[in-house]
Amino acid sequence: MTPPRPTFRIVTALAAAVLLASCGADEAPVDETPEQAAPDAATTPPADESSASADAQPALDAFPVTIDTPTGEVVIEERPERIISLSPSATEILFAIGAGDQVIAADEFSNYPPNAPTTELSGYEPNVEAIVGYEPDLVVLANDINEIEASLTALDIPVIINTAPLDVDSGYDGMAALGLATGHADEAAAAVSGMRAAMEDALSAAPQDAQIRVYHELDETFFSASSHSYIGSVYAAMGVVNIADEADTDQTGYPQLTEEAIVTADPQLILIQSQAAYTAEDVAARPGWSQVSAVKNGNIIVVDSDISSRWGPRLPQLVDLVVGALSDIAVPAGR
Repeated sequence: MTPPRPTFRIVTALAAAVLLASCGADEAPVDETPEQAAPDAATTPPADESSASADAQPALDAFPVTIDTPTGEVVIEERPERIISLSPSATEILFAIGAGDQVIAADEFSNYPPNAPTTELSGYEPNVEAIVGYEPDLVVLANDINEIEASLTALDIPVIINTAPLDVDSGYDGMAALGLATGHADEAAAAVSGMRAAMEDALSAAPQDAQIRVYHELDETFFSASSHSYIGSVYAAMGVVNIADEADTDQTGYPQLTEEAIVTADPQLILIQSQAAYTAEDVAARPGWSQVSAVKNGNIIVVDSDISSRWGPRLPQLVDLVVGALSDIAVPAGR
């Protein structure tokens, strides 16, 4: 009688990520730069299963696997070979962990990496017929909009809801989940390990105890990102004072501020989005903003909207940029 195949849960992949994070570079080589990591992270070969001892855990890329998602457990019977990603963040991660060749279609906003199979499929208004037309064996979504998960599940198509993380650590968990679901648990663990190292290096350069006041502007109506958001948690790790925190009494992560509150808080660094329809010069020219420290000292920087709004392996790039600006404020040129 053939014994049943093992079913693994996400905790197994997370344990592997922790294990690899503690290993030396020779055991888990990872490209150091995020740009290299995104398309090439699959270069790390999987562990040699034949060398495992008889009582060792079975291979992490064995199927079926059970994935714990925000909407419940999802069982994936076989390694998926026709994946649809309707989440730009998930698309980046899938390529970073070596599953890019399995992705047959991605949503209209999946613009990275450049070789992602971007289509007209929508993650905001998902269409069941359009998705089914690609004959997927796994669909990854950012959110369960219009009960799309139930519709696809009824057609025996596994669905993983890969929601935006609340903080950096939960982002690593999401990467591990996609690695387990696609048969790339080892590569996902290596990508997590490399990203952790890059983040630690970038954060270690942040000025200590500077308590620099930061305002991250999402749009011209003064919505911002507090420390209760994903990107806000990254700023918190830099040791800054986020002026949006006081307004976020409900801890939504994205409070709307007033001009008066922003000017009164006197941010020393202002960050605006690259996809905004206005420039740093436009911000500096706002009536009543001339005495704001960030305006007076020219500390308004533009951040890549995709990197700042998505969890993904390029995050260390953003940290490097912001830490550089913080360092310039903490120790001005000429001092």
